[in-house]
Amino acid sequence: MGRESIIGTPPPDDGGNNSGGTPPPPGDENDSALRPTRIADMVGQREVIAVLEIAIDAARKRDEPLGHILFDGPPGLGKTTFATCIPHEMGVPVQMASGPALKAPKDIIPYLTNLEDRSVLFVDEIHRMPKAVEEYLYTAMEDFRIDIVLGEGVSARTLNLQLKPFTLIGATTRAGMLSGPLRDRFQIREHLGFYTFGELTKIVEVNSGKLGVEIDRQAATEIARRSRGTPRVANNRLLWVRDYAMSKSDGKVDMDVVIKAMEMTGIDPLGLDRQDRRYLQTLIGVLQGGPAGIESIAHTMNVPSDTLEDEVEPFLLRMELIVRTSRGRCVTAKAYQHLSMKPPKNAHEGDQDLPLFPDGN
Repeated sequence: MGRESIIGTPPPDDGGNNSGGTPPPPGDENDSALRPTRIADMVGQREVIAVLEIAIDAARKRDEPLGHILFDGPPGLGKTTFATCIPHEMGVPVQMASGPALKAPKDIIPYLTNLEDRSVLFVDEIHRMPKAVEEYLYTAMEDFRIDIVLGEGVSARTLNLQLKPFTLIGATTRAGMLSGPLRDRFQIREHLGFYTFGELTKIVEVNSGKLGVEIDRQAATEIARRSRGTPRVANNRLLWVRDYAMSKSDGKVDMDVVIKAMEMTGIDPLGLDRQDRRYLQTLIGVLQGGPAGIESIAHTMNVPSDTLEDEVEPFLLRMELIVRTSRGRCVTAKAYQHLSMKPPKNAHEGDQDLPLFPDGN
């Protein structure tokens, strides 16, 4: 801890959200309105829900706090939703923190000391906490105790402070960046996967009712089809279609309205946006379908390579439109078919392994 005191200031007052009740999750007002408040209202992730229901029921019967929980998975799949529904099911308050904001142990002390019995501390992007904060959480998670250094220099002393039993819920998009000792202190670890068209269709229908939007089943299915298997994307698509329908139509959402609204923003039937298609067109038209390195593609598109790796490539890889090889990125036959383009006769010819001695010598 060094020679400085690690006592921090309490988290800012946000209208009581840190001290009790379930606070509205981060995001805009529409996002809060569309987010379920109970696990029974959630769609999809049935295997995860089954595990949590048993754990919550057992904790209630023992009259103990729920075991620490770690959710991992891509953005927009419901990690924060689970973290707000679980305290509601347990009937306990929740405090919400962000990993990047916890730069030193003193930053997390106010959250820990203000926790009520069996309450929940939710840390989003927990993998971005510094190692010093991770290590400070070890005794808090296992023994519900923290050590606070008071004073400086030779007059410094350590105060052992007992915490009220609590549940730590962590959410991360990169579980591999968490240290092993911290991961092992979570009794429940669940990975959230992508949603099916049927699940997304139901989400669109339920949320359209919350928004007061009249939508038919075919239109809801089409929005779900273009939502990349992600509820957050489906909600964003729904909000845009609602706005389009209110501006260009009578407010009713049908198949024709959805198609026109999606065409205006460049979202095609597979869920690709303009930048996704530009990536494929660059790889096909300029780089002959690959193999090509990410830097070559980025320089050709005049887009940072990390943007392509983080925002564009994951979905293209998941949809089997590109593959990564040892020599670079290559488009697949499915990409040519989706773009209605014919592959060149020498497509991927450069990706074949060449013999060490071509003449057989």
